[in-house]
Amino acid sequence: MAKQCCSDDGLEIKKENHTHQNASCCHTESHDEHDHGHEHSHGDSDKSTFQLFLPAIISFILLMIGITLDHWIPQRWFTGWIRLGLYIVAYIPVGLPVIKEAVESIRNGDFFSEFFLMTIATIGAFAIGEFPEGVAVMLFYSIGEAFQDIAVTRAKTNIKILLDQRPDEVTIIENNEPKIIKAETAKIGQRIQLKPGEKLALDGELISENASFNTAALTGESKPDSKIKGDEVLAGMINLNTVSEVIIRKEFKDSKLSRILELVQNATSQKAKTELFIRKFARIYTPIVTFLAVAIFVLPYFFVESYDYKDWLYRACIFLVISCPCALVISIPLGYFGGIGAGSKNGILFKGSNFLDILADTKNVVMDKTGTLTEGVFKVKDITIEPEFNQEEILKFLNFIEGKSTHPIATAIHEYVGKVDHSIQMENIEEIAGHGLKGTVDGRLFLAGNFKLLDQFKIQYRIDPSQFTETLIAIAFDGKFAGYITISDHLKAGAQQAIAELKNLGVKPTMLSGDKTAVVDAVAKTLGITNAFGDLLPEDKVNKVKEIKATGAKVAFVGDGVNDAPVVALSDVGIAMGGLGSDATIETADVVIQDDQPSKIPMAIKIGKETKKIVWQNIALAFIVKAAVLILGAGGLATMWEAVFADVGVALLAILNAVRIQNMKFTSSSH
Repeated sequence: MAKQCCSDDGLEIKKENHTHQNASCCHTESHDEHDHGHEHSHGDSDKSTFQLFLPAIISFILLMIGITLDHWIPQRWFTGWIRLGLYIVAYIPVGLPVIKEAVESIRNGDFFSEFFLMTIATIGAFAIGEFPEGVAVMLFYSIGEAFQDIAVTRAKTNIKILLDQRPDEVTIIENNEPKIIKAETAKIGQRIQLKPGEKLALDGELISENASFNTAALTGESKPDSKIKGDEVLAGMINLNTVSEVIIRKEFKDSKLSRILELVQNATSQKAKTELFIRKFARIYTPIVTFLAVAIFVLPYFFVESYDYKDWLYRACIFLVISCPCALVISIPLGYFGGIGAGSKNGILFKGSNFLDILADTKNVVMDKTGTLTEGVFKVKDITIEPEFNQEEILKFLNFIEGKSTHPIATAIHEYVGKVDHSIQMENIEEIAGHGLKGTVDGRLFLAGNFKLLDQFKIQYRIDPSQFTETLIAIAFDGKFAGYITISDHLKAGAQQAIAELKNLGVKPTMLSGDKTAVVDAVAKTLGITNAFGDLLPEDKVNKVKEIKATGAKVAFVGDGVNDAPVVALSDVGIAMGGLGSDATIETADVVIQDDQPSKIPMAIKIGKETKKIVWQNIALAFIVKAAVLILGAGGLATMWEAVFADVGVALLAILNAVRIQNMKFTSSSH
């Protein structure tokens, strides 16, 4: 079937009003190139299962009526035009769409498509009076098509359309009054007011004294970014705590986020289109069997003395019926459907069957760090308190002062220490922008923040903060260094096992991240990844993937966040961690892991390999049996019964082989 590759090729990022970019994630007909004339639309993926199968149901009912009348009603009552008319009516629901595709292919210069072969084969069946066979061939095709539509629809469930991550409106300050305007009309130099939880729409400069921003979706950094007056802030950043003000420095269309979305657009257009075997094979197979059928009918006229054109027409028509690629038409998409189903059962959504093939051949898996291999959630890792201080008391003070902050790191401390002790008498609590917090307890100064805070108050400490790969919370009390807490983004459960399994599958893992190189190197060492790169911008990640692709090996990219969308689109197959991943990456991705577990990455590759093996088993079965019966048919040694077996029987065997993947168990330890 020619439909199985049109899963994400219809993904387009379109510009609207010269400012907004939206994705139309639909399955579109692609007849603009001869090389893709076999593509065919899954655009009706919003149809219900009943609607998808309705043409086949109607055809099947009418076919059964016709067969029943053939066997039980005298021929004088059910014959001639009445019989032909019934089978034509049965043929139309399933055959007309295929005929339309054949005509469309011819119109685009592709005269020998599989649609054309199926059309002439079924018309040939009608020509020799085998009306039920003509209907049955198209009926099988329709059922296989419906299954493929269901597979794509399931894979698309809960996948949202790529939305523009920039807000459409902003609040500007005009004449000391807030005013809401369209973001695209905002001008450089205007002041934006940003409330807590609100997303910035344009790039600018912070004019408030300080603010904390969630930048994870934009930069991939796991740590929220504290900004002070004069710092650059970017579209897509989310204001975390206090009301802040920003001066616009770039127009809406020139923001950093706009460039990222443009990368998505360009990367999507670069994505290589994968053609399954049947599409390539049909270009050779279809014209050959068509000309052979003509030769079987015409050539004997010149070499056989008692030439009977009815007899040779009968042989030619049987040859066409035998040559109809029903086993391939049904079993190949069902094989991929089985792979898609096996993936869904294990929490892996494949957006199209072609990605199973690509994963089976993938030799490089490139992964983002935060949210892919790590949890993306801050947790207290270690606590080091100097012996002269009471650890319990220091932690209570820390928990209390952090209670005045909405910073995610404060949340990590609260989760570790527990309930805030409000009996603590701490006064003069103040946040020092970009440094931390200070307060006094019984007249003694308590400090909690980064080591710049300790430097500011000339507190001596005996460690080198640059040697640490985690976030450090430095603590000082009564003019002395009291200790520090390390806060890190923990590895996901099963991340190490996932990397080990990728290596066992002969796949090379690579890690890319926007985090600092020291953090990336530490995580890579723990996981056993030798290829790891940090301090990368979205453009850098794209270039790294391009370098790997330049070697000619298939590349899969796994990530989440808007910053990952360009590389997901550029890779041969993009895998999104769906539970926490951004809409942009999930929409651009070809495979979605619903529960965010790294162990599902090697599992997806295993499913791809098993699916491809089953599909090629079916191809071999169809070729061998059909080749044998084609020879017999050409020699007049095969009847319509052999033709039916070669067509329907082989298809049934291939289907049984295809569906067995649904019963296979793909555990994280299987190979």
